[in-house]
Amino acid sequence: MSNATVPAFQCPKPFLDRQGFTDGGFVEGRLCRDVGTLTCCLPCPMTDWAYPDSFETMSLVANWAAVVSTVACLFLLVSWAVLPVDKTFRHYLSISLTTAVVFMNLGFIIPLAAQPEQCYDAITPNSMHTSGVCAASGVFLIVGGWAGVMWVFLRALSLHLQICWQVVVGRNFMWFSQVTGWGIPIIGIVLVLIFSGTSFRFGATCHINHKNSLADLWIPLLVFAGITIIIQFATFGYCIKVYLASLSDNNASTEGSNMPSYTNSIRTMTPKQAYRRVRRVIQLQWRGIMIVLIIITDVVFFSVVFVFQDTTVENVKHNPEIASEWVTCLVLNGGNKISCLDEAGPIVVNMPTVGAVLFLLAINGLWLLFLLGRWSMVTGWIDLLAPKHRSKREFVSVDARLDDLKKDTRSYEMLSRDTGKEMDESVTPSLVTPISPTYHNPAMRSPRSPVAPGTDRDSSYPANDGRRTPDYFGQTSRYHAPARSFSSPRPPQSASSPQPPPVTWDARETYARVGAFADNNDYVNPLGMNRI
Repeated sequence: MSNATVPAFQCPKPFLDRQGFTDGGFVEGRLCRDVGTLTCCLPCPMTDWAYPDSFETMSLVANWAAVVSTVACLFLLVSWAVLPVDKTFRHYLSISLTTAVVFMNLGFIIPLAAQPEQCYDAITPNSMHTSGVCAASGVFLIVGGWAGVMWVFLRALSLHLQICWQVVVGRNFMWFSQVTGWGIPIIGIVLVLIFSGTSFRFGATCHINHKNSLADLWIPLLVFAGITIIIQFATFGYCIKVYLASLSDNNASTEGSNMPSYTNSIRTMTPKQAYRRVRRVIQLQWRGIMIVLIIITDVVFFSVVFVFQDTTVENVKHNPEIASEWVTCLVLNGGNKISCLDEAGPIVVNMPTVGAVLFLLAINGLWLLFLLGRWSMVTGWIDLLAPKHRSKREFVSVDARLDDLKKDTRSYEMLSRDTGKEMDESVTPSLVTPISPTYHNPAMRSPRSPVAPGTDRDSSYPANDGRRTPDYFGQTSRYHAPARSFSSPRPPQSASSPQPPPVTWDARETYARVGAFADNNDYVNPLGMNRI
């Protein structure tokens, strides 16, 4: 503390003498300064003196935002577990990332529910050894942060492999993701609890202590975050490259095809084909890309702000002159912090920045609901929970929807033009025309089916005048293999080999009408058979 205005027999307000306090709690978290024979310490918690009273309100609102975010995440998790996959499109990368965000939010919800005491005594903050709430909130916050970084890293890696290397990620990548996505956070939290610990240092949520924090948390966390950013921007760069190459591709053979050209290998794609493939992947994965960018931004922002705050407080401990103006202001104003908030700026992060960090971390679940949630989840829950009293109705044709109201049978297409005439053979006869498949097969013809002139039929039946719709859907004759097939190559035949029989064409094999063009009067034009 500043030597000015400090009597030798006591500490000025609001500072307290360290004598009379035990060594319980997180002793390293005290802000003390030796003044003569006294050691004067700032009352706990420090945020009550460096920030305005609205700081607690802001922290409370951020914690409630974390509650809403957790509800959104739970809705996603329950939907993925209960509803069918065609309603949710669930994926293990999305499920694991949502679980990581729930863990992170629990770091804010537990203090909100428990309302823990931040201080062990008047000058000492609580640690994970003296407060179970502190231990739980710190563990969930660190595990959630680690897991969030790892799963967005794995999502970015999966997208990069699919777009840039055309690798189909399968079961092996899934097991690798599960081991990496949860194994590294577990190792990370074990290292933090052994070498650093947690304590109340930044509001009602416990954070990692300064000791060894760079080595066992912040540097590894930022390394994975940096790798994720590099992979993501490398993927973006490849997409831009493919798009620019597609603009200069004038290969006409790929204009209307999504497949590689016939002359190239299946692994060789033209720029336009590669661009179409990349575009399809991005259309399916744009939500994942946005989630990666949002989570990484939040984690990096929080890490930088907290490391800066932690480093500033440690510098104040080792160099009290940094906070001399603020301490002097507090002493001169008798502990009135309102008059000294401007002087506290060099030793703390400003309140808007702190609020931005807390809110960005708290609303990650809302981003997940917006990007991973689908409206089909809502309809799926409605179908699952709504009472199933739907009557089973018989299928009715569209033309017969108003059968009870429409009595005019002339509105039906296949009815006779004469109202009241029944649908008998005179209206819709079982007709076999010269172009019907059953024309040349007497066994499959109806007894009343007319045939072409010149063939064996009863002359009492009139010939087809072209006004009747042929029966294209009657029985068809058995398929006969053609005389010759050129679907596969055949070896050349030598001169000594016997010559094949000459190729002939039998009209009966193709159901063509024999002499159809000889008699123009009996020829039926398929395009004019319904002409009136």
